[in-house]
This record gives sequence, C-alpha cells and structure tokens, in this order.
Amino acid sequence: MNVLILGSGGREHAFARSIAASPLLTKLYVAPGNAGTSQLATNLDFSVTDFATIKTKVLELDIEMVVVGPEAPLVEGIYDFFQQDEQLNHVNVIGPSKKGAVLEGSKEFAKEFMMRNKVPTAAYQSFTASTLKEGMQFIDSLKPPFVLKADGLAGGKGVLIIPNADEAKESLEQMLVGGKFGAASNKVVIEEFLDGIEMSVFVMTDGNSYKVLPTAKDYKRIGEGDTGLNTGGMGAISPVPFADENLMKKVEDRIIKPTVDGLKAEKITYKGFIFIGLMIVDGEPQVIEYNVRMGDPETEVVLPLVSSDLLSHLQAFAKAELHKEELSIDQRSAATVMLVSGGYPEAYEKGKEITGLENVNGSIVFHAGTTEKDGKVLTAGGRVIAMTSFGNDFHEATKKSYENIDKLGFDRMYYRTDIGFDL
Repeated sequence: MNVLILGSGGREHAFARSIAASPLLTKLYVAPGNAGTSQLATNLDFSVTDFATIKTKVLELDIEMVVVGPEAPLVEGIYDFFQQDEQLNHVNVIGPSKKGAVLEGSKEFAKEFMMRNKVPTAAYQSFTASTLKEGMQFIDSLKPPFVLKADGLAGGKGVLIIPNADEAKESLEQMLVGGKFGAASNKVVIEEFLDGIEMSVFVMTDGNSYKVLPTAKDYKRIGEGDTGLNTGGMGAISPVPFADENLMKKVEDRIIKPTVDGLKAEKITYKGFIFIGLMIVDGEPQVIEYNVRMGDPETEVVLPLVSSDLLSHLQAFAKAELHKEELSIDQRSAATVMLVSGGYPEAYEKGKEITGLENVNGSIVFHAGTTEKDGKVLTAGGRVIAMTSFGNDFHEATKKSYENIDKLGFDRMYYRTDIGFDL
C-alpha cells in the first residue's frame, strides 16, 4: 500500500523507518519531512494543516493510509475531513477524530474526562480573565509549588511549575490578561502539584481494543540535572526501569482501560495513539496529561523496540481488528539523546552544516530539524538530531549514543550528557 506520514521531526523519521521495513509497503511519502526521511521516502513540500493540498496529493498518489505525527492537524479535524469526503473516506487515517483530539487540545476537557471516567489525576480548577480573582484565591488554598497550564495548545511550553504563591498569581495574570501563550491561555487550569517520578505510557487503539507499547521517560529541561527552560525534549529512555509488572497492572487497570472504555462510552471515535503522561506518587500512578499522538523524542526510543510489523498493526485500525495482531517487543533498552542548536529553546540560527553523519556506527540517527542543500545536510530547527542506541540496560544504550555523538558536529551544537541521570 502507499502511505503518507505527516510531519517533519524525529518522530516522523522514526515512523518512516518502521513503516519502510514492512513488506506491506509499496511507496512511502512524508510531508514535509526532513533530510533523514528523504533516505527512506519521497518528501512532499506542503503543510500538515493544508487539508486541500493533502486531499489532492492523496488522490493523485493513490494513498491508502495517512499517519498523522503532530497534534495540530488532529486538533483541526483531519480525521473528520477524510471521513466526511466521499473521495477520501476509504483512507485509513491514523489519529483520533476532532472530538477525540480535544483530549490534548483542551486541558480542561481532559481533566473533566478523567473525572467522569474515574481516572486518577491531581485536583484542579479552571479560570478565565473574568474569574482571575477566584484563581488567585484557589492558589492560596493549595500548597506550593503551583502548576499552571494553558488550556489550549502551546507547543509543549504552556505548563508552568512555580515555587511561590505571589509568583504564581503574577503568572496567572500574565497568562489570562497579558496573553502570555496567546489564545492557548485564554483559559488556565491550576492544579495541585504531584511529587513523584514521571513516566509515559503509549497505547495504540482501534477504538475497541488496544495494545500497550513500551514505557518511556523523557527529559524536558535544557540543562543538566533537569534545570533551565522547558524544551520539546532533550532525550528519552525506554523501557522505564522502575515500571515493573505490579505498577503496569495498576496503570492498565486504573488508567488505560478506563480511558479506552470512556472514549467508547462517550462515543468518541479514536483510532490512533494515546500518550499518557504519568506521575508515580508513592508507587501509585496518576495522570498528568493526555496527548493524542506519539511523543517526541519518546517515539525515537519506543518504535525501534517494536519488532513486529508496525504497518500491519496500523492497517488493522480501519476494521477495528487490532486484537488479531501480535505485538512483539525487543527486550533490550533504548536511549536517545537530542542534539540541539545553540540558543534553543530561545533564539537560534539555522543553516549550519552537520558533519560526521557517515561515521555513526551501531546507533540510529533520527533527523529532527534538518534539510538538504547542495549535497550537504544542514540544521533547520531547534532540535536537530536524535541519536538512538540499544543496550542490555539504559546505561549501555546511552553510552553508545554518546560515543556516536562524538563523531558529529555543527556550529554551537549542544546536548545533555546526563540522560537517565535520575534512574
């Protein structure tokens, strides 16, 4: 079959690598893609939210499956766009309906969904500019630190964890009145801080049954020891060593099953991936957030551990036959380390030549923000390369990634040397 992947990052390169290995594949396209995906697929130059062009290309290239990488097209309703068009409704779109995507598109909706379906999560309340005063009072009722979340999509940067009440109130006002995150913070969710250790669980579902993919832990802060500004992710490991059978049974019984059953009960069409961000507090899992797609850079450690045919699993979504598929998982560990442009997550320069890619041995180079020009690979984003390696444990895997990173270079290249430090 012909497959189109939407997106341009390391996540989409990881999908391309897995799908390209399938005997079911005829031709693979990625839009807009990057210098890495061009080695496995044909890159197409259009935006992931340009639905009119997507339709034209899907018909022109006889595409039977569209794998949606980032959240924006899902929140804008790409699944429904295909379903409601007679020329397109035969195409298997991997991703939830617009209603399902609200789980990520609105923090308030996600919290209400969790409450309705008895999914364990932190206590919270939502506020707008007109209820700013009540928001200030709610801050006074909580113990520090304080968690403020922009209700809408803010590119992974809309969550603030603030140590004292005065600063929290100031930030709340900046978000609601000052437009700190634009329209995304027209409404703000304030919730109690959960003190524990984070991990992520990835589930693929065809709307009826589900399969649980390997767990992962990513590192969001720019600086060593989890300090400094939040980024889109500086690295990840999989599986999480503390996620034993006992913990995973709690996660499945209390969180995954109620989530999938809740989607069914509320008649929300959902054929795609659910990323569940968890905080483990004294051995008990609680949900911090849902994302309605695979995470980045977690995808770069999770998908390489799936040893069965990913395209076959995705093909089963169309007829809700995922339960018939056998999911096989590599028992090794995987680690990825993100190489970023100097200055990221704030201002950075693009167009720097990346050298040494041909010298990498024993690791997978996932391109995140790259482009090709005159035979050279250049930087084209804040997060540039994800270096993924396998090992008997995450120590061995990270060691291999760092050994191969030493072979690469570009102007002002930066990476964290402590991925997995807290495990």
